[in-house]
Amino acid sequence: MEFETDRVRSRQSNPRDQQVPGSTSPRRPVFHLRVLVDLAVWCIAMMAGALSMGAPPAHGLAVGGVASLLQLLVGTIGGVYVGRWRLASFDEAVALASVAVVVTTILAALRFVAAARGSSVAISLLAPFAALTAMVALRGLRRWQLERQVIAQRRHTRTPVLIFGAGDGGAQIIRAMLGNPASTYVPVGIVDDDPAKQNLRIQGVPVRGTRNELIDVCTQLQCNVVLIAIPSAGSQTIGRVISLAEEAGLDVRVLPPMHELVGGAISLGDIRDVSEADLLGRRMIDTDVPAIASYLLDKRVLVTGAGGSIGSELCRQISEYAPAELIMVDRDESGLHATQLSIEGHGLLDSKNLVIADIRDAERLEQVFSERRPEVVFHAAALKHLPLLERYPEEGWKTNVVGTNNVLRAAASHGVSHFVNVSTDKAAEPTSVLGYTKRIAEQLTSWYANRTRGDWVSVRFGNVLGSRGSMLPAFRAQVAAGGPITVTNPEATRYFMTAHEACQLVIQAGAVGAKGEALVLDMGEPVRILDVAKRLAAAAPVPIDIVFTGLRPGEKLHEDLIANGELDIRRAHSLISHVAVPPLRPTQLGLFNRANPEASIESLRRLCSGHDESDIETLLL
Repeated sequence: MEFETDRVRSRQSNPRDQQVPGSTSPRRPVFHLRVLVDLAVWCIAMMAGALSMGAPPAHGLAVGGVASLLQLLVGTIGGVYVGRWRLASFDEAVALASVAVVVTTILAALRFVAAARGSSVAISLLAPFAALTAMVALRGLRRWQLERQVIAQRRHTRTPVLIFGAGDGGAQIIRAMLGNPASTYVPVGIVDDDPAKQNLRIQGVPVRGTRNELIDVCTQLQCNVVLIAIPSAGSQTIGRVISLAEEAGLDVRVLPPMHELVGGAISLGDIRDVSEADLLGRRMIDTDVPAIASYLLDKRVLVTGAGGSIGSELCRQISEYAPAELIMVDRDESGLHATQLSIEGHGLLDSKNLVIADIRDAERLEQVFSERRPEVVFHAAALKHLPLLERYPEEGWKTNVVGTNNVLRAAASHGVSHFVNVSTDKAAEPTSVLGYTKRIAEQLTSWYANRTRGDWVSVRFGNVLGSRGSMLPAFRAQVAAGGPITVTNPEATRYFMTAHEACQLVIQAGAVGAKGEALVLDMGEPVRILDVAKRLAAAAPVPIDIVFTGLRPGEKLHEDLIANGELDIRRAHSLISHVAVPPLRPTQLGLFNRANPEASIESLRRLCSGHDESDIETLLL
């Protein structure tokens, strides 16, 4: 069979038939050069064996001729010469070894039958072993030559890429780049931090060093694109590589996490630009929701705040678990329109599942619950912008406290079996109106939980990437306007998670949470806001300044996920903490004191700290 050249054949009728260096056609047996080389190898090996034992060369040539015929016959039957395996692949090496064993066994049997004299170990074992070694080595040499030719030729017409990661992900993407004639990338080198991989070559592409040498390697290889090919990479690894690359003006591409890959296989289509999660050095955590979300199947599920960032993502995920009804409640008609569009593919607003209602309106909520009889409730409606609530604390009280109590009371009176209150990390050790009101909402949920038969819990998490009004969209808008990027404090840090994983946690909480407790996702290390601002500024096409504005009233330098005195207990999942929440009686709630909001904010602090009713008289008119 002919060795493959670096010319890759493209068949429009079947892309699977496209050839890569070292592959053979699956449609026809291919003989010629490769089989002639194998036959010659057997003859040479047998002649050498005969000469080593002092026998005439003719004897070795005769045995070699028989061995060659057996190699041709057994090799064809065994698939070696019909294009079954790629050139110099492990499978082909195993097949060649199997054929060599069969040929050697048949030769030994023939010599025994013929009562041949003068047989020795040289002909019986060493010569076949030498022949096998030569056949495998020649194939490996040819494959190495072809791969180098492909890389050299494609480098002139395609984008050279440095691969970060010499593991399975790196190997798969290198094979995909070299094996697909339509690829716009060509791998020219690899960097990996594993000392055991420093001499490794994958498809002829060598490991050139570690991440500390990434910039120097790119300079040597004249490539300006780095592909992070580690789908399981942690947040620190992703963030560090992105920082190194951006400092040197290199473009960065990434592969998605393993759970986003179809069947765990990697293809060229999986290469993508750096996302917001990647920019923060964060990869999404999969909490295996499908295994425990059966409580949603064929149930009537109601979501408040369904038009918001979290509520809409909740609705999209819940819809995948076949609820009997998905009742989407919000006072924002535009938000409901966008949510319907994302789930149903149209925004006709003609679905009975879309309900306009304000959680501040207890009478309207009671009407909705009476008519729709939900069995599962996810409460995501809230006011969330800290600075605004510091200026208008009464509005935070009305929505986050009174509105939450309205939802809880309606759910309790209609026998809801599962209730999940969406909270925030600002409810742990609160210092702001947002934190106080969300902490009180957790305590109210705990009180109702102890007086119902269902599973009622809260879920506490940090900032959600890409949500409306969040940090990254604000920074991007500032960059687009030419700057500056405003950062409150150079040391300020925050926890971040994607909307998808936040909603995974919310759904999972309904199955694994105990009565009244708050569930907290382990979000890894907090991210320094200044680092994010620097990355965005470095990637901008024009110089962007960074301006420090100072912490705003009620704002923390560092957020807490678990408050002092709360125990970090992880019962159901290694990444989910279960925190006990002291209950708060709804009868302790009064009307907000409009005449003295400052005193009312102090009363909010005392209320969520568990003080008795005498300490909160300013809330009661």
